[in-house]
Amino acid sequence: MMRIFSSYRTEIAIAVAIVVLELALGILVPNALTFGNISDIAQASAPLIIMAVGVLLVVITGGIDLSVGSIFSLTGMVTGLAMNSGYNSVLSTILGLLVGVVFGGINGFLVTFVGLAPFVVTLITYAVAASLAFIVTNGHSLPINDQNYYLLNGGTLIPGVPNFVLFCVVLVIVTEFVLRRVVAGRWVYAIGSSTNAARLLGIPVHRIRFSVYVVSGLCASFASVLSVSYISNAEGTAGEAMMLQAIAAVVIGGASLFGGTGSAFGALLGALMITVIQNGVNLIGINSFWQGSVTGLVILVAVLIDRVSKARR
Repeated sequence: MMRIFSSYRTEIAIAVAIVVLELALGILVPNALTFGNISDIAQASAPLIIMAVGVLLVVITGGIDLSVGSIFSLTGMVTGLAMNSGYNSVLSTILGLLVGVVFGGINGFLVTFVGLAPFVVTLITYAVAASLAFIVTNGHSLPINDQNYYLLNGGTLIPGVPNFVLFCVVLVIVTEFVLRRVVAGRWVYAIGSSTNAARLLGIPVHRIRFSVYVVSGLCASFASVLSVSYISNAEGTAGEAMMLQAIAAVVIGGASLFGGTGSAFGALLGALMITVIQNGVNLIGINSFWQGSVTGLVILVAVLIDRVSKARR
């Protein structure tokens, strides 16, 4: 028990903060603690959780992925366009997921094998994907005509557990297991801690670094198809704010932008924290334009706490 507490003390602190925040919100707005509102928070946070897990892997290696928001938008548009062109939902979803794989592969190739800076590479693909999201449909939103497509998000593969919850839980648990218990996961941390040392140890740095960018792109695309399934509509600007929120979730969850640290549970809790804050701002009736400022303040506090804790260690 003490070992778990020691390994996940940051995540436990964040979980406690979320509970305290929600209870405080419940005092101000009793509806905040209803099952309906908590269910809405879980639903709203699901795409962000999935995207944040992908970004986490890149951040642990010492990189950054700024393209995930645009990949999210482009995936939705490609999926919607495919369905409206007569393709079935399965093939349309696969085409959408391929968007993330392709852009993740481009990011990984340019960063790993060409040697360009991750910030520059993903900033370029961010701009390209954002542009293509409008080009493929001339800027029009696309309704999803398949009435059964909502089952991808709201269906129940396991009775009583909505798919969006199941996907998040499975992804987080599998990712955390791989990072903590599988050799390849330990390599991800090693690369983020010291790339040169990892090479000297015989770790396949190029292969691992390329892979995390592909996974990040795939997670962004999967988050998008899940969102499209929920709202039954694809928008060219759907992922506009998602990139900053995903990075914020990773940082709030205890990962360092310098690499070498972070956990899937932390990314999950960071995404929940952001969603709870946004939900609270809406329930209290504060102008929604303040959401970014409040989220930014939370990120600043998380970074300062991380810096103080590292200094003490």
